[in-house]
Amino acid sequence: MALYRLVGTRTSWINIIHPTQQDIDALKRLYPYFHPLNLEDSLSPDERPKIDDAEDYLFIVMHFPLWDSTHRLTRQSEVNFFVGRGFVITLHDGSLKPLKELYDSCQSQTEARQKLLDASASHTFYVIVDKLVDYCFPILRKVDQNIRRVEERLFTDEDMQLIRDIAVIRRDIIALRRIIRQQVPILENLERVERPIIQEELDEYFGDIVDHIHTLRDMIDEDFEIIAGISETADRLINHRLNAIIRILTVMSVTMLPLTLLSSIYGMNVDLPLDEHPEAFWLIAGMMLVLAVIMLIIFRRRRWI
Repeated sequence: MALYRLVGTRTSWINIIHPTQQDIDALKRLYPYFHPLNLEDSLSPDERPKIDDAEDYLFIVMHFPLWDSTHRLTRQSEVNFFVGRGFVITLHDGSLKPLKELYDSCQSQTEARQKLLDASASHTFYVIVDKLVDYCFPILRKVDQNIRRVEERLFTDEDMQLIRDIAVIRRDIIALRRIIRQQVPILENLERVERPIIQEELDEYFGDIVDHIHTLRDMIDEDFEIIAGISETADRLINHRLNAIIRILTVMSVTMLPLTLLSSIYGMNVDLPLDEHPEAFWLIAGMMLVLAVIMLIIFRRRRWI
């Protein structure tokens, strides 16, 4: 059971890391009016982002990106919020740095705790969400850096490694895009829908978060288009290199064809011209060389090589 609580003059913040059934039972005793389905959803790690309006509280599910270094992929980290008059409850897996850092700073610094919890619960909720949304910007800047590194290597000969890196970045961008896009309607709903629990003077603050999430969405959409273009360019470059190799091999094969025919004819066990000539080998070799040169000249004039 990992239930932590901070208390201010107007708001208390209950932070639950890796919620268990014991934690949910404790919340039932503290807040008996919480709907059982909302409490049940708090235990699920795969809930879709949503807002449930109740008479005395809001239940909000949001996802935020988290880099998984083992699989080299951004995965979603779920945070569940209960927001009511005088309290904010967060339930999560403890992996999001801004949430952990904010709670630790409030726990260790009186000034930070007063600044966060001496205001209304809706203001506390706004600050937490704002920290989590702003945390997405460094992640997207890291994606931009990865894209630039791939662009710099685009015209090198690292075909297989380049394709592998493009695939990893593209998969990461798709995961980030899905996470960020799902948060847009949640934050827009918080800004536009009037609720007694969310104070009216905070509408502009939530509007600022909406601007941030729109910026993030535009950034990740742009990254998606860029990596798609890089992938297409890489495919064309690889095809071009492959075609160049095939063209050279084809020229060599076609050039050798008449020479092979000539050598095959003179390898037959029949009477042929120049059979008795003392310089037959050099004459035939000269003919083969002339044929090869003529064919190469023809290929060059047609710009096949």
